[in-house]
Amino acid sequence: MSNITNGSAGGKHVTGAPLTLANISQAAPGLLQNSIDERIVKVRPMSTPIDQLSRCGGSRQARAMTVEYYSVDTKQTETRTSTTFAGGVGTPKGDDMTSYTLRTDDDSIFESSETILMPDITVGDNAEPLVLYVIERLKGGGIEVSPVNAPRDDSGHSDLPPIPKGTRIVRMGRAATELDVQTAQFSALPRKASNNCQIFKMQVEQSTLAKIARKEVGWNFSDQEEAAIIDMRLGMEKNFLFGCRAVLFNPDKNESIYLTGGIWNQTDHTHTLKLDSLTADDLIDLCSEAFTGNSGSKRKILIAGTGLLSALSKLQYDKTLSAGETFAKWGVEFREIRSNFGSLYVLHSEVFDQCGHADDGFIVDPDYMTKYVHMPFQAETLDLRRSGQRNTDAVVLTEASCLVLRYPRAHIKVLGKRN
Repeated sequence: MSNITNGSAGGKHVTGAPLTLANISQAAPGLLQNSIDERIVKVRPMSTPIDQLSRCGGSRQARAMTVEYYSVDTKQTETRTSTTFAGGVGTPKGDDMTSYTLRTDDDSIFESSETILMPDITVGDNAEPLVLYVIERLKGGGIEVSPVNAPRDDSGHSDLPPIPKGTRIVRMGRAATELDVQTAQFSALPRKASNNCQIFKMQVEQSTLAKIARKEVGWNFSDQEEAAIIDMRLGMEKNFLFGCRAVLFNPDKNESIYLTGGIWNQTDHTHTLKLDSLTADDLIDLCSEAFTGNSGSKRKILIAGTGLLSALSKLQYDKTLSAGETFAKWGVEFREIRSNFGSLYVLHSEVFDQCGHADDGFIVDPDYMTKYVHMPFQAETLDLRRSGQRNTDAVVLTEASCLVLRYPRAHIKVLGKRN
């Protein structure tokens, strides 16, 4: 049985037993060191895909904190009837034309000499979709049309079937005469929008004594800078996604603060998914929405919160909807979902979880997303010793930038709903 006695100068002595780990821990608690892993695990709790994509895709120089930009979309290709059309025999207008007046939700998209298709109204023995020729757009509202393939009565005039309210009308090409030189004018005007560049900053500082002090692991100033950059980019990611565009005036500093608007609020194009009963057909409908119409490119990125990604992962895929292999691009790892409409590159983002959108996602078209930079990312060393402030090494990380969606309809907010 060991006996631990006090020494003459405050030390400890073990008598009557060999020196063991238990004795050492009791008599000299700080003598034995725990094993220390010299590798430092640099935790990155979530990725920053939007920030990463914007950096890999290049950026444009902004000469002011407020960025104004223009985007041009295409003319609407379809609308619907606004009233029920009774049908019947129309008003003769020459030997081959019969005049009718159609009321639509948007008469402005039609011009004289255009042809239009009504895919839900069939005519003739072969049940062909009804085709009409636009004679003119009426000043009092509506469009004057003449049927192209409708059956004719005994007098040779067209006899149209009834057309319910809400029937689709699809614009097709123009049909000119041989001697036509001119037609209705067409001009496309760009739409102006704006966003603010936000000044993102992070300061890293270390005292001189902390710098020269011996450490258990190799943790230096560069490691602190890396950790600061990670935290800074995480904050930027949240602003780029869900930020609110505004300008605030700070009376204490007598300066304006520019806040950037996130891409989530830059489009009103939405699609809802019922996550508790999600099927492959629902995902096909999402791909149809993302890749048809004014859709942009055929490869887009779906950034998903945990709830949405979990629902997508439980789907059974087949030959019309398949899940491809994982691959890396732009420094980010994706899982590809292929459909007949296009490919979605799926990526998990915990930023959505943190910002209250765990069940939601965002389909972004990288070709129509632009980053504007007023002040490129830079690290500036501050000489606080010479300025008489502190005996420290200090670096300030700064970037003034914003993201804009140049063609908002090419991007989709995916809203996940629970039953």
